[in-house]
Amino acid sequence: MRRISKLTRVAVGVASLALAATACGGTSSDNGDSGGSKDDLGVAIAYDIGGKGDQSFNDAAFAGLTKAKEEFGFKTADVEPTEGETDADKEQRLASLARQGYNPVIGVGFAYGPAMEAVAAKYPDTTFGIVDSVVEGENVASLVFAEEQASYLAGVAAAKATKSNTVGFVGGVDIPLIHKFQAGYEQGVKDTNAKVKVVSQYLTQTAEEGGFSSPDKGKAAAEGQIEKGADVIYQAAGLSGQGVIEAAAKAKVWAIGVDSDQYNQEALAGYKDFILTSALKDVGGAVYTLTKSVQDGKPLTGTQVFDLKVNGVGLSDSNPKMAEIPGLKEAVDEAKKGITDGTIKVNTE
Repeated sequence: MRRISKLTRVAVGVASLALAATACGGTSSDNGDSGGSKDDLGVAIAYDIGGKGDQSFNDAAFAGLTKAKEEFGFKTADVEPTEGETDADKEQRLASLARQGYNPVIGVGFAYGPAMEAVAAKYPDTTFGIVDSVVEGENVASLVFAEEQASYLAGVAAAKATKSNTVGFVGGVDIPLIHKFQAGYEQGVKDTNAKVKVVSQYLTQTAEEGGFSSPDKGKAAAEGQIEKGADVIYQAAGLSGQGVIEAAAKAKVWAIGVDSDQYNQEALAGYKDFILTSALKDVGGAVYTLTKSVQDGKPLTGTQVFDLKVNGVGLSDSNPKMAEIPGLKEAVDEAKKGITDGTIKVNTE
């Protein structure tokens, strides 16, 4: 039977890691000092769709890699996906990193599931990690998050911030993982103000259609929701979410970011005044925590759950305008307490 644990606060906090995610995109490999043996190599991450520079999910993973490199002083690698790649391509990428001696090797995103299951069995001395999926394997750590809890808090904030009583949700791809974001958000809105209408939309049915990597699609979806009266829009759409934020800023309505604290992202600085808050997901903390466990000689395996109790998810408060909205902070704090003490059960679908 697989071991399931809720991590203690060994990782850095959600907000601090998110602030560190300032990557600007492109394929990257940092080979550090030359001349080391295979045993000297450190953590490697393989990015999900959208790659580094998404100001969100992938950049949060890079922040964790950066913290580990700075703390432990070893080599790191971060590798971009290719357009239209297959599971075999992912398998080859993970295997190459393991052969080079990187440990742990982390696949950022559920799409690495089949490839990791195949590769982990061939490299039993390497610890593998996968974000947002559960993969069986004696040397695999499945790093999963309570996205619905952070999304519930985003829904509370949206219900307090709306003046039109209509808010929006834009999901990148119509899959169970993103359903968790939608479910938590809609519940948070309705629990806070049952009169508020939620308009929800998915950009694509599959990731291959660009749901997580097409800002133009996100922008068009947000514009449509704004036309329907939405004055707060929460996006869980990866790189496509940048288009949502752009559309919201242009219309002077609120956007809610995802995964990283998007108010503090350099690439989004021109829109920050309209980023109310962000639903945080400490992907960087998960990357760092797994890396530290390997460095300490006690590699984590099994399903590792990052939830609100351990600061694995949360809601940012970087935008000072949040404090100007009557009752918002108090409502969010009350919701946090309810979720952590179990009096609020958040939907996942």
